[in-house]
Amino acid sequence: MIEAFDCFHTQAYIGGQWLDAMDRSTFDVLNPANDNVIAAVANCGSKETEQAISAAHGALALWSATPAKERARLMRAWFEIITANAETLATLLTIEQGKPFKEAKAEITYGASYIEWFGEEAKRIYGDVIPAPGADKRIFTIKQPVGVVGCITPWNFPNAMLARKIAPAIASGCTTVCKPANETPLSALALAHYANVVGIPDGVINILCGKTAEIGETLTGSNKVRKLTFTGSTAVGKKLTADCAATMKRTSMELGGNAPFIIFGDADIPAAVNGLMASKFRNSGQTCVCANRILVQANIYDDFAKALQIATEKLVVGDGMDPQTTIGPLIHSKAAHDTQTRLNQALEDGAKIYWPAAIEDYEGSNFVQPVILTDVREEMSICAEEIFAPIAPLVRFIDEADAIRLANNTQAGLAAYVYTNDTGQMIRVAESLEYGMVGINEGIISNEMAPFGGVKESGNGREGSKYGLDDYLEIKYVCLGGL
Repeated sequence: MIEAFDCFHTQAYIGGQWLDAMDRSTFDVLNPANDNVIAAVANCGSKETEQAISAAHGALALWSATPAKERARLMRAWFEIITANAETLATLLTIEQGKPFKEAKAEITYGASYIEWFGEEAKRIYGDVIPAPGADKRIFTIKQPVGVVGCITPWNFPNAMLARKIAPAIASGCTTVCKPANETPLSALALAHYANVVGIPDGVINILCGKTAEIGETLTGSNKVRKLTFTGSTAVGKKLTADCAATMKRTSMELGGNAPFIIFGDADIPAAVNGLMASKFRNSGQTCVCANRILVQANIYDDFAKALQIATEKLVVGDGMDPQTTIGPLIHSKAAHDTQTRLNQALEDGAKIYWPAAIEDYEGSNFVQPVILTDVREEMSICAEEIFAPIAPLVRFIDEADAIRLANNTQAGLAAYVYTNDTGQMIRVAESLEYGMVGINEGIISNEMAPFGGVKESGNGREGSKYGLDDYLEIKYVCLGGL
């Protein structure tokens, strides 16, 4: 079915050309709903990456000199063609990634919003005139593109994460070399297809997959690549940051999370449940900002657990292309195995299964049943690591100080959520939480107008908003003398 889509490609996109790997090797892409092979994609490595870097570097001078209004026009056309083909792109995404079609379509819209936003922001990259120390001088600053940008993106949002990186880069006048996850290359290559159709110049966007370590080492080691942006695990982000130090690259790192979802005793419980359902179970819990630790004040703990059970019972696990499905498969069998291991450890540590009454063995399947755990304590391993599965652990807390302490008891600092009706508490807690993003009475906080990013070991840099351009721009100071 997907082979008939005009945007279906299995070759790398380098310098405006669709190319096989130089050694003609490929790797298989599987549908996580059934593990069927859906494509054999070019298995690129260091040589192809060097080719892509050369293409991006060769296109840089012309693209950076292209008027911002023209870059904006091309990005608008790219946004429009993606939007017009959202159904096709969502189908492709669901088949290779597994999430329900409705979620996939929402991701296409979300990803396109960054292209639209940054295309418009391209026309608003301003410098400054600064008062000079003497009458014989004039001082001003200009903002210029960083240069060639390496982009490495994950499998959980294969369209949106790539769009969120490419859009500010090319809006700023940078060119890109992109390495999407090998689990989900087809959505990325589809974006390249539509960029080509609307006339974004050759070399501005290059996309290749394959030998992950080779591609990464080539990007980090190249003097022609002046910035690396990465979304993925903290461990890999640390290594990439260290590797970039040798050439003093700019980096943007959007790394792992361990999001607390705090429900105070005065909160609107139905609203909190709705927010948690959206945060926890979206993409089967496979998001870096999903609720990882659910902190519930003791006086409403039992009532909240019951309300959460009622809502969770309505979830339907199945193939993402089935319109009834609300929870798709995990990305692969290893993810399911890791989930089983994590759940077993939580039970050994003393957590109790609140719902369902019986747990299926996840081994041998990519489908994982949602689980609510109670009697979870902060010292348990399930509170210390990113779950990346539809497991909801409920932790009791006593008061505001206890909630803040529990929430901050992690090296992660990406997203946090707070439900309360006390305005003063909203402000105090938001200011006290050591996180880059805080949602108050809201479970879905990401949008193109807001700065997305974390603190501590959740990374650096911001994606989205006016701040999202800054990571792709250098400030040049010009002193004009002799006046």
